Amino acid sequence: MGKLSDHGNPNKNHFAGRGRHDQSQACARCSRRKKYRILEAENVEQALTLLSEVKPDLLMFDIRLGEGSGLDLIRSVRADPAFDLVPALAITAQAMKDDEGRFLEAGFDSYLSKPIDTRRLPGMVDHLIRMGRSRSHA
Repeated sequence: MGKLSDHGNPNKNHFAGRGRHDQSQACARCSRRKKYRILEAENVEQALTLLSEVKPDLLMFDIRLGEGSGLDLIRSVRADPAFDLVPALAITAQAMKDDEGRFLEAGFDSYLSKPIDTRRLPGMVDHLIRMGRSRSHA
């Protein structure tokens, strides 16, 4: 789990869920490209603790976390009105057609399947951050 923030712009925050090592590497490449900083948590409890301290512009959770699931985590986060407008991206190895509906119903706005396409991730992050900002200004 991690928080990414633009070094020069405190309004550009990104919270990334840590699952497997490959996801962490993809997030690290994205962070270098976009100058984000990553803070990681190992499980749902640590993620909720971090989220009690920061309000990111984007939530990104792996569906399979060390202890618990990204679905449980997003449901807990969405129960807090402070996170109603924050977009959320699911990262998953489960990319079946039925899974998309399950992710959206749980509270995610979109998802990427593994292995993560590191060329697509930065654009998806930027798109979702812009979407969240437009929601908050509506």
